[in-house]
Amino acid sequence: MYDRSGQKVVLITGCSSGIGAHCARRLMQDGWKVIASARKPDDIAALRQAGIEAFELDYADTGSIASFFDRAMEATGGRCDALYNNGAVSQLGAVEDLSTDALRHQFEVNFFGYHELTRHVLPVMRKQGHGRIVHCSSILGRVPVRWSGAYNASKFALEGLALTQRMELEGSGIRVSLIEPGPIASNIATNALEYFLANVDQDTSPYGTEYVKRISILKGDAKSKRRKDGPETVYKALRHALTSQRPRAHYPVTTKAKLGILAQRLLPSGLLYKLLIRSQ
Repeated sequence: MYDRSGQKVVLITGCSSGIGAHCARRLMQDGWKVIASARKPDDIAALRQAGIEAFELDYADTGSIASFFDRAMEATGGRCDALYNNGAVSQLGAVEDLSTDALRHQFEVNFFGYHELTRHVLPVMRKQGHGRIVHCSSILGRVPVRWSGAYNASKFALEGLALTQRMELEGSGIRVSLIEPGPIASNIATNALEYFLANVDQDTSPYGTEYVKRISILKGDAKSKRRKDGPETVYKALRHALTSQRPRAHYPVTTKAKLGILAQRLLPSGLLYKLLIRSQ
């Protein structure tokens, strides 16, 4: 049975690449016992090769969530000091063009999956008398942009749920935080393009001309990564949320995210939304 003299345990999801992979490795280097998740066998193998225990998790599959949690608890002797819900998908497309099934899948992964895994973890944390729950939200959970309505909505919902639970858990020793990144170098744009092509009919859409521009931007995202902040900026926020005696409710990450929140506070809503339209 796992012991290792009080080493803290963190569960991190979505560790195949980008933010999750970076944070898993950094937390391991900082002395945490890391239990990571990914969906593909090759990604799980890569994490294990790096010395990180990793298991399969698909947020859209209730059985997969339960299996991941059970295997994680078996590997840690039933201990869980922190959960970082990080895995996500991005369904692009105008709201008008999205089927309810496409919208539902967005929520299954980015919202319901987070909630379900959190509910598995909470009894363990309550028994311990402490715990940290950190959700990877987005600046788009506070300031929306066009063509990302499904993603925006899933993150807005996550913000409301997490902040409510933060208040409900007051006094329990369990603290809830939201990390709200702006543009970060990752593979999410590549994955977003796949979902877009699978679920949006460009030929019949009134936004067809705009989609041509969007696709061009997505395909060029690999080149634009160098102009984005790296995942280490998210790790700084995560480390504070996990270790500070006073973890914050909100951790906006990147200058663009902070400017977006500032603009939302200072500008009349009509002007704000006009500027958001022009920014795209």
